[in-house]
Amino acid sequence: MYISKKKLFYPISKGLRRYLHYYDRETKLPVLYEDLLHYSDSYPYYDKKGNDTLWESVIYDQQTQQELSRGLTMIYALLKTDGDMSVMEHLYVSRIDYCTFGNSNPFRVQIMNQLNDNYDYFYLKRADASRMYGLELEHILSPSRINYLVDGDSLIEEHIAGIPGDVFIKDFIERPTTNKVRIAKEFVKFNERCFVRLLGDMRSYNYVVDVTPDFEDEQYRVRPIDFDQQSYEGKKTMYLPQFFKDNNVIVEQVLRLLKPDVVKQYQNEERTLMFRRLKSARYRLKDLIDCMRTDEISTPEKIEQLKKELARHHNSKEFLKCENMGDLVRLNLKTILVKAPHVVNGKL
Repeated sequence: MYISKKKLFYPISKGLRRYLHYYDRETKLPVLYEDLLHYSDSYPYYDKKGNDTLWESVIYDQQTQQELSRGLTMIYALLKTDGDMSVMEHLYVSRIDYCTFGNSNPFRVQIMNQLNDNYDYFYLKRADASRMYGLELEHILSPSRINYLVDGDSLIEEHIAGIPGDVFIKDFIERPTTNKVRIAKEFVKFNERCFVRLLGDMRSYNYVVDVTPDFEDEQYRVRPIDFDQQSYEGKKTMYLPQFFKDNNVIVEQVLRLLKPDVVKQYQNEERTLMFRRLKSARYRLKDLIDCMRTDEISTPEKIEQLKKELARHHNSKEFLKCENMGDLVRLNLKTILVKAPHVVNGKL
C-alpha cells in the first residue's frame, strides 16, 4: 500500500486554537519543543534485547539540564495533578530521548520516582493540526480518554501504555495464554473505529495492545498512539488497518476464528457504542467538526480521491459534494453511525 513518504505539516488555525482554549487543552508550558533541540550530545538507545530502537538519548550541559528538569517536572505535574507540585517533589527527569524518524520527531521524557524507582513517560512534539484533530476525535469517540496540552507550536502528550502492536504480533499472539478470539474481536472493533472517524496509517507500530487480566481470562484493547494521519490520505484503505501487511497475522486470526455474521455483530456493537459517545458529546464534536470544515489538513488531490472512493463504498453521491476533509469526516460519521441504533436496537 502506498503511503505519502512525508506528510505535510499543517499549523494550528485560529479557529482550532479557540477550540483548544475553550476545552482547556491550551496552557502556558515552562518548556517548549524548541528548548529540547539544544542538546550537546546523543547516543543510540537500545532495548532490553540490545536492538537499536532508532531513538537517541540526548545530553545537555549541566545548567541547561537543571533548568529543563525543573520545567519538565512541572509539565508532568500539569498533566497529572493540574499543576500541583506539592506531590511531585520526589520526582526528577531521568532520561530524555529523541526520535530520529517519523513526521513529528518527538522527545520522550522519562520521569523517575526517587522513592521507589518507578517511572513514567510523556512526549513533547511539534503541534500539527492533523494530530490535534486526531487526538480530539479519539478522546470523544473512542473508549479511552486522551490527556494532552498545547502551547503555541508545542504539544505535550501523555504516554499511552500497552504492548506495541508489532511486538505483540511477534512475541505475544502465539502464547498459550493468549485468547485469540478476543484479540480477533478487538481488532474488528479497532478497525471499525479507525474507519468511522478516518484515522489512517495504523500499521502495527502505530498502535499498542493494552492487556488486562480478567478473573478467568485476559481482555484486550487496541489503542492508536500516532494521530498525525488523521484524515490526510486519499486512499480509503489507508483508514482500514486490515489492509496493512503488518497486521496480516491478526487479520488471518479474524478470518479463521470469526464467522462473517459474528464480524458484523462486533461492527454493529462498536458503531452503537460510538453513536452513544457521539450523542453524549455532540456539542463538543460539532465544535470540532466545524473547525475542521474550515481548516486545511490535506491536499485537494487527496480530498478529491477520498470523496470518490467513499461515494463508491457507501453508494452515496452525497460524498461527491464534500469540499474538504472536515466535510468527509462529518458525512462518514453520519452515514455509518446513524444506522447503528436501527441495527441493534430497532429504533433511534
